[in-house]
Amino acid sequence: MSFSIEGKTAIVTGAANGVGLAIARHFAQRGANVMFADMDESRLCKEVGDAREDGNMRYFAGDLRERLTLANLLSATLDSYDRVDILVNGSRQMTVSDALDVEDTSVESLLDQNLMTALRLSQVVARRMIKQAGEQPEGQVGAIVNLSSIAARRTHPDLLAYSVSCAALDQMTRSLAVSLAPHRIRVNALAFGSVMSASLKGALKGHDEYREDIESHTPLGRIASPVELAEAVQFLASEGANFMTGQIMTVDGGRTLLDAAAVPAH
Repeated sequence: MSFSIEGKTAIVTGAANGVGLAIARHFAQRGANVMFADMDESRLCKEVGDAREDGNMRYFAGDLRERLTLANLLSATLDSYDRVDILVNGSRQMTVSDALDVEDTSVESLLDQNLMTALRLSQVVARRMIKQAGEQPEGQVGAIVNLSSIAARRTHPDLLAYSVSCAALDQMTRSLAVSLAPHRIRVNALAFGSVMSASLKGALKGHDEYREDIESHTPLGRIASPVELAEAVQFLASEGANFMTGQIMTVDGGRTLLDAAAVPAH
C-alpha cells in the first residue's frame, strides 16, 4: 500500500502559518496539487508567491466562518485542478478563557472557529467527492483529516474553550467517519501536543524554564517539529491508511501517557 499523495488535489486550511503551512508545503513537495486557504492574504501571497502561476500551489483568502466563502473556496479549487481528493482542516485558534466569567464568549467563539468551520467545509467538500465517485468505481474516494489537540483529553485551567472545541472536533470526526464511510470517504484526526511553530518559538524566546517544563512533561524529551506532523497527516490522507477511519491519531511524544501536564498544549 502506498503512502504517496502525488497527483492528488488537497485543500489545506490554516495554511498561512504554523502547522497548516508546514502541511501544505509538505504536500506540495510530495507532488500533490495544493490549495492553501487562510484569512491572511498577505501572508499567503508571501508564502506561495509566483509559484501559484505555474506550479502545483494556489492560494485562496477568505473568512472560512462564512458559508459563501466555503463555496468559493471549493469553486476556486475546482477551477484550478478540476477535483478535490483530500481536505485538511487545519484552521484553528487557541485562546485563554475564564471558567468563572459569565461574560466570557470564548467557548462560542472557538466552537465556531475550530468546530463549525471544519464541519461545514467537510460537508461541502464531501458532496463534491461523492459526485466524483462515479469516475472512480473502486478504492478511496476522498480523505478528510482534522487537526485536533491533546487538549481534548488533557486540559488546562485556562483552556476551557479550546479543550471543549477540540473534544467536539474529535467527536465530529467519529460521527462524519460513520456517515461518510458508505461513500468511501475516510475521516480521521491528528491530535498533537506542543509543536515548534513560529508562535511557540516566539513564546519560548527568553523563557528557558517554559521550554524545560514542556520537555519534562514529554517522555521523548523534546518538542515536535511541524514536519513530523505533516508526515503523519500525509499517512492519514494516503492509501496507506485505507482501512482507518474515525480515528484520533495522537502524535505527542508520549505526553498523554503521563499525568495531566502542568503546561498547555500548543
